[in-house]
Amino acid sequence: MINTLRINEEYIPRGVLPLTVLDMSRILIVGDNGADTERLKTVFREAGLSSESANSITAGCEAAKSGRFHVVFSPPLMPDGSWRRLVDVAQHYGLSFEVILLARTFGLDQWAEALQVGAFDVLDVLSDLPKAAEIAKRAIGAGYLKRFRPCPEED
Repeated sequence: MINTLRINEEYIPRGVLPLTVLDMSRILIVGDNGADTERLKTVFREAGLSSESANSITAGCEAAKSGRFHVVFSPPLMPDGSWRRLVDVAQHYGLSFEVILLARTFGLDQWAEALQVGAFDVLDVLSDLPKAAEIAKRAIGAGYLKRFRPCPEED
C-alpha cells in the first residue's frame, strides 16, 4: 500500500509537493528595517516566490488573518509586540502558516524556546538571508502537510 495524501479526490505521494503549491504560496515579511525587507523580497523574487510586507506586528497580524500567507518572516520583537502574536493568530483562526524569526542576536536558549512555542526556524539576519527562500520552501511544505493529513482509512 502506498502512503499517500488525499486532496480533492487526487492521490499525491507523500513528500511530493505539487508545483502549484509553490506557485500559489505567499510570504509575508514583517519588519521595520527596509533594507532587510528589500533583501528578502529580492531573494524570494529570484526563487520565484511571491511576497508582501507589513511594517509592524499589528499590521502583520491583520494581514495574516486573511489566510493568504503560508510563511511569515518576523523579527522577535518590535515596538508593538512580539512574533508570538503571529503564532496566536495562526492558532486562534486555524491558519497553517509557519513563522520564521529574523534575529540579529538570539541566544541558544531563546532559539530553543522559540521552536517550542511554535516558530518554524530562526535565521540570522546578518548571514542567513540568502538561505531564506530555501527555508521558506521547507516551511511551505510543512504547512501543506499540516493542512492535508493522511486519510484515516489509509492508516
